[in-house]
Amino acid sequence: MSLSRTAEIRAVAAQDRAAAERMLEEFIAGLFGIPVTGLAINVDQYSLNSLNGFFRSEERDFFFKFHQEEGEDAMRGEYYRAEILSNAGLPVDQPVYISTLPGEQVLVYARRADPRFSDVLFALDQSGDEAAVDRAVAAEARLNDHILSCAKATLRPITPAESAAEPVHRLFYERIVDAPARHYPGGRLARFYLGRDFVFPGDLRLTWDQMRDAMPVINGVTHSRSLGAMFDLAHRRYAPEALADAGGIVAHGDAHNANVWYLRGGDADRLAFFDPAFAGDGVPSLLAEVKSTFHNVFAHPCWLYDPEMLSGRFGASVAYRGGRLCIDTDWRPSPVRMALLETKARQFWKPWLAHLADKAMLPADWEDVIRIGLFLSPTLVMNLNAGDGGGKHSPLSSAIGFSVALAAGSAPLAGSDMFTAFFDRVRPD
Repeated sequence: MSLSRTAEIRAVAAQDRAAAERMLEEFIAGLFGIPVTGLAINVDQYSLNSLNGFFRSEERDFFFKFHQEEGEDAMRGEYYRAEILSNAGLPVDQPVYISTLPGEQVLVYARRADPRFSDVLFALDQSGDEAAVDRAVAAEARLNDHILSCAKATLRPITPAESAAEPVHRLFYERIVDAPARHYPGGRLARFYLGRDFVFPGDLRLTWDQMRDAMPVINGVTHSRSLGAMFDLAHRRYAPEALADAGGIVAHGDAHNANVWYLRGGDADRLAFFDPAFAGDGVPSLLAEVKSTFHNVFAHPCWLYDPEMLSGRFGASVAYRGGRLCIDTDWRPSPVRMALLETKARQFWKPWLAHLADKAMLPADWEDVIRIGLFLSPTLVMNLNAGDGGGKHSPLSSAIGFSVALAAGSAPLAGSDMFTAFFDRVRPD
């Protein structure tokens, strides 16, 4: 099967950015019938499945972004539905030009001087500026007020077919199966991990079979599911039809902070979405904010997006004994990330879960549903495996990454950690 145009450009960009820029100039000019000059692709650690950058057309400057998934030419559902979010009262930047054609899905915005929230927070991870942290957290709280209000206003029962039509599933379920037959295990799960060797600090090398079946012991806390059991549960519970049981809402679906503008104001700052590649009006209600919760908090500092910065800042040791994968690490989210998590718990998750319970729409296994989404967010967005020439991860960042993902994916048999504290915080009364 030949690559789609966007997939072809992404592949070229990985090897020759200048050549990809020339291809993009021609592509965007032809797609929208506008002159395109001076196009430059951003070097961006957050754009793991997309490209973005800037160009000029006549007297105007523009920002472009496209998100490209495997098998996009056969995708279901309409992408980039920014008007759905706007009509529901969510703050969202509207594109000037938009293409939703399979394999040619591009958004073009008027260029703005505002930073992305991800860049603001990266700086705060390093500086810890208390006044700036307070403003950022207050902006996050206001955004979550909008998200909660929209969720309550748009919640409705959805059928399994309506759930399956939502594009958000391409971020989760469709990354563990091969389309169109839904063969499991497949997708990124198979490509990243099956049959691979895993390399950790201390020259420890484990096979896929060992990793799959080992019981995780993270910082001395034994968890209840192995890596393989978490993926198996995802295959059953994250099947798109199965997620209809908690209703559907209007949501962005992929609101990690590299898809959020930070708009500075006099008395207060505010946030606005862009790149609604997976937006919908029937997004399964327990799925809508899972990815943003993980990527905006537990991926920072460093290990997911900037693993080269870990050395000398954090450490990890890994042992495999008696069928147990024991990972000990001093890595922790930075203070600003923990403040964001508390805000997300207080302003969205706690009242939202209570609202679903009041409407008799909260499934009994809601915690497992959220946990598996938190687990899938890092393991499928990029290859966490440092072995077999996998990707950008080192043995150290791989160890930290798996420690976070495995702790997220299942409750401890005994004891507590930052995830049990989060679930205790949001549990309906």
